[in-house]
Amino acid sequence: MSDTVLSILSHPDDAEFLCAGTMARLAKERDCKIHIATMTAGDCGSATQSPGEIAAIRKNEGAQAAAIINAKYHCLEEKDLLIFYAQEPLFKITRLIREVNPKFLFTHYPSDYMPDHEQTSLLVRAAAFCAPVPNFCPGGPPPTKTIPHLYYCDPIEGTNPFGSAIEPQFLIDITSELETKANMLAAHASQRDWLLKQHGLDHYVQAMKKFAYNRGTLAGVQAAEGFSQHLGHSYPQDNILANLLGAIS
Repeated sequence: MSDTVLSILSHPDDAEFLCAGTMARLAKERDCKIHIATMTAGDCGSATQSPGEIAAIRKNEGAQAAAIINAKYHCLEEKDLLIFYAQEPLFKITRLIREVNPKFLFTHYPSDYMPDHEQTSLLVRAAAFCAPVPNFCPGGPPPTKTIPHLYYCDPIEGTNPFGSAIEPQFLIDITSELETKANMLAAHASQRDWLLKQHGLDHYVQAMKKFAYNRGTLAGVQAAEGFSQHLGHSYPQDNILANLLGAIS
């Protein structure tokens, strides 16, 4: 029976920047069922369109990107820049984990350049722990049998908010799926103009590749993605991702 994999990140296109190459390999090489979830629909991702207009566009882009690797896209309908550790977002994530019942999860690194990412990381960490607890979030899908394996993706640009480098625990070679990752990111066409205006970042696909090449240099391959596994009490301790795809420390 194939494993199910779920990424829960803040915004449409986050998965494509951070872990799409690894998910593409899991889908192709291990026949994993892939789910890509975002906390928001990206309603603040435009300087010219209303929140509702850009949210509809970005959810469609998210679904199109996921379809490239036969993945299912989910949106938890929180609002950009308003992701907080609170009961309802935690319940939403817990219900999604119970519905999908993944073997392992991807989320943001705990220390990143913006609070949406950091809050999402904390929420996913908590929901993974809560998902098997019968008395938590009653109703809806039944509790999972175990806590899923939890992996943190590299923070954006590989640094914490103070500009210090964050070194991943291990790297996954994504050379074979770099173009698939690029095609998935390119599906988020609405973000090119926005990223140019807000962050001075043009050619965002090239920026993604540059970082993948940088991580590849650390691993001795052309392109790589970095991850760190949550190894706190009660979380699984074996590195299932490394066992499935091989890892470079």
